[in-house]
Amino acid sequence: MIRIAIFASGAGTNAERLIEHLRGCVDIQVARVYANRDSAVVLERARQHGVPFRVFSRGDLHSGEVLKMLEIDRIDFVVLAGFLLKVPAELVAAFKGRMLNLHPALLPRFGGKGMYGAHIHAAIFEAISSEGLRETGITLHWVTSGYDEGATIFQARTELTAEDTPSTIEDKIRALECKHFAPEVEHTVRECFSLGVRSDDCSGAC
Repeated sequence: MIRIAIFASGAGTNAERLIEHLRGCVDIQVARVYANRDSAVVLERARQHGVPFRVFSRGDLHSGEVLKMLEIDRIDFVVLAGFLLKVPAELVAAFKGRMLNLHPALLPRFGGKGMYGAHIHAAIFEAISSEGLRETGITLHWVTSGYDEGATIFQARTELTAEDTPSTIEDKIRALECKHFAPEVEHTVRECFSLGVRSDDCSGAC
């Protein structure tokens, strides 16, 4: 059984999608949710689905304590889904090729420090009028020690129009995440561990 840990800082909608998608899988499971805020809604989502969770501080992340937690929990693969802290080099190295991140834009555009959530949607909205930007999307990429610099694993795209607002851009991104995030994570994990084709026991529900 491949044991996945999801790192999240906020609402955890994508974490919940992955938990639901992998429910019933015979070879992959979300074994633990990790959050850096004890008020993060993702913790309640984990609780509702019966997934154990841990809460840690920025200091825990950089002192090596989180890496120890992952070792204790026997985690094989890490998924960052709405996780807002930079992952330290030691943790990146420990999970090289086994840690991915979901970014709500088409990298390398709109990436880097401070580019997350509403900040990205606002920047894309500005680019629609300032440069005629006509598409955006989501990116799954490997995590490295630099913000959003890892190699791209998967991208999905959606069209933009002059009528779009930050709110409608967010809605379009959420639709892409709902369709692609969980299946593509599963596919990546299977390739990483040579598990073969998708298990029919995985729900794939969204």
